[in-house]
Amino acid sequence: MSVGIDIHGDGLAHVTLRRGEAGNAIGLDMARGLLDAARACERGTVRAVLLTGEGKSFCVGGDLREFSRLSGEALKKHLTAVTDALHEALRTFAAIDAPMVAAVRGAVAGAGIGLAAAADVTLAADNASFTAAYTGIGYSPDAGVSWFLPRLVGPKRALDLLLTNRRIPAAEAAAIGLVSRVVATDQLAAEAARTAGALRRGPTAALGTTRRLVAAGLTEDLGPHLDREARALAAAAASDAGREGVAAFLDKRTPDFTRVPPRISGT
Repeated sequence: MSVGIDIHGDGLAHVTLRRGEAGNAIGLDMARGLLDAARACERGTVRAVLLTGEGKSFCVGGDLREFSRLSGEALKKHLTAVTDALHEALRTFAAIDAPMVAAVRGAVAGAGIGLAAAADVTLAADNASFTAAYTGIGYSPDAGVSWFLPRLVGPKRALDLLLTNRRIPAAEAAAIGLVSRVVATDQLAAEAARTAGALRRGPTAALGTTRRLVAAGLTEDLGPHLDREARALAAAAASDAGREGVAAFLDKRTPDFTRVPPRISGT
């Protein structure tokens, strides 16, 4: 299996790219594996997702060796199958309530940037470096890279990265908003586990609503968005998690959201 999925009893799903010897390059098998993992998270009682990659690099992008074995219509058909599975995986991860934490290190290129950018919290090891790489081989972006980058770093910086393919270090990636923060390489696994664990213990439905509000706010006018916020807040306040949160605040204790089902009934 090129993608591992381990859903713990506490609600944490650990998704692992398992082609470390190939830089976790994405071919058809890995794309389908990511889709299977996303659907497993969608079906299960998952409260948070942790995405990591085996080996020295998080993900170097598409599997060019696999692609080079084909040409013409066969290559077009193959790449369509790869992107169909990969993009459906991204859509599925984005639609669930459970937030995603990505821990990235080493080389992050092409579709690897898309996976890193799709996470809600992206932690980069201080040895990580990022390059779009697509146009350097005559390709155009996939994995949502042309959608995520302008929203994260702005259109000018996005075009700089996409057109020049310059490689940027982790510190610059954090400074421009491509990643959430940088941690020491030897602390990456522990910090990612701590962050995902904290999110797992949170109010899952409210976290999912917050994810969708932020996404909607990027394109929605203020008036409709305020209405959306009001409806969402009322539903959250009336939920079991909302009642537990307020009760804990008034009782001056830490709320225990893990007692609350991760999904609001009927959603």
